[in-house]
Amino acid sequence: MTKKEKAAYIVKTLEELYPETPVPLIHKDPYTLMIAVLLSAQCTDERVNQVTPTLFQKADNPQDMVKLTVEEIREIIKPCGLSPTKSKAIHTLSMILNDRFGSSVPDNFENLEMLPGVGHKTASVVMSQAFGVPAFPVDTHIHRLATRWGLTSGKNVQQTEADLKALFPRALWNKLHLQIIFYGREYCKARAHDPSKCIICKTVSDIK
Repeated sequence: MTKKEKAAYIVKTLEELYPETPVPLIHKDPYTLMIAVLLSAQCTDERVNQVTPTLFQKADNPQDMVKLTVEEIREIIKPCGLSPTKSKAIHTLSMILNDRFGSSVPDNFENLEMLPGVGHKTASVVMSQAFGVPAFPVDTHIHRLATRWGLTSGKNVQQTEADLKALFPRALWNKLHLQIIFYGREYCKARAHDPSKCIICKTVSDIK
């Protein structure tokens, strides 16, 4: 199969399996989504969703977040891992939002990516899921599947993002990145992966 044929098959399969794609992280607006995505670094969405209700009950906006100390934030988010770094980032970015952006989350990549703890992937999630701007967030899971399916050379996530954007229609990006994540969790896991039981791998992958 050519890459274009693979892409068409993947879109068809994922649309049949996951016609609805709710964002798996609990949030209510761009700010809470950004914080949840920041917390999800090297942590499962399930664990983040166990922590954020407590955090957001105390502070679900940048004005209230800066009223908490870094230590208070750290204590709440400790189960997510990397809590010293993440708590400082949450506190500092909230201060920046208050001081420079009227306590609102900016709706462009340049300003999002200058915020502490907000890299390109996090900014891409916020842009796509909070603001509806076409983006293709690539995390380690999507990177792994795209490589496994022969859609990219797999050298780095930046190259994978560029390759996927070139392969798939722009209008599909926001939904497709979630569909790929859902599929990976259910059928194409990192460990104990059996290509013979994975319909996409079985069809498009060179790994048999």
